[in-house]
Amino acid sequence: MHTYQYIHEGDKMIPLILLVEDDPNILKYLKITLEFNGCQVITANHGREGLKVLSELNNSPDLIISDIMMPEMNGYDFFDAVSRNPDYYHVPFIFLSALDSPEDVRLGKMLGVDDYLTKPVNEEDFLAIVFGKIKRNKMINEIYSSYEIEKESIPEERKDLMILVEVQWDDIIGPKVINYFPNDIELDFSLSTVNAQLYDGSIAMYGQDHILNAEGLLIPIKNVNIMAYVFFDSFPDDSYRGGRKNYMFSLIAAKITYFQSLKIKQVFLTLSSIFKKQGKWDIKEFWTKLSDILLKTSI
Repeated sequence: MHTYQYIHEGDKMIPLILLVEDDPNILKYLKITLEFNGCQVITANHGREGLKVLSELNNSPDLIISDIMMPEMNGYDFFDAVSRNPDYYHVPFIFLSALDSPEDVRLGKMLGVDDYLTKPVNEEDFLAIVFGKIKRNKMINEIYSSYEIEKESIPEERKDLMILVEVQWDDIIGPKVINYFPNDIELDFSLSTVNAQLYDGSIAMYGQDHILNAEGLLIPIKNVNIMAYVFFDSFPDDSYRGGRKNYMFSLIAAKITYFQSLKIKQVFLTLSSIFKKQGKWDIKEFWTKLSDILLKTSI
């Protein structure tokens, strides 16, 4: 069995990309393009072979790019398998397909992939998206794996953990937990600390100006072995510094896949729309909607 490994160029680690494509001409072109631009590329001809290649890696790749219409295992089934595997579900995943109808693109994005590109692809746009995804994922891992939190892992009895949290910005104390559900469980880490770090980390990644608009981010918090999907936004309010009120909703769970994260975002968009109008909302009702997403076991 051949085991693929990362290549180092001095102190710099070259990005490792898994490219899954059944058309040999497209596969060759994309592989050469990525390698010419400083990537290490491993390839597979269909999803089943892609899973085999993944199983032979010492480390997860930095990015997976996959066609959809392929023999033996298509891209949808391949993505489903990847998104359910805890070793790979954090890896950014891009569909690159000839299926270019609005319905096809919508379906791909509904599944939760990071991007959906249609063939023929523009080389400049393709490379910009590829390196953008790799850079963003690297920043996420660097920011959130460095945090020191009270416990190193969640006990076995907390594997079903799922908490919905409302955080608002206070001009004096910074991010403040306003509400969360369920609010009657004992946690092995500080909820306020985790959410403050999520908030500060999001600002570090995007900058203060960018979190004034609706953004969502799936984040692994490695020190406590949990995942968080954060959604931050703001609305005009002259009583706050800068004339805007910033807020964040976070869903914290033992596991959240990319497949689930886009559905979670839609729930948060609905919630945020209500929140901006200062309307009443029931945190238990939205927690139930989010719980249904995490409990769903098939596409």
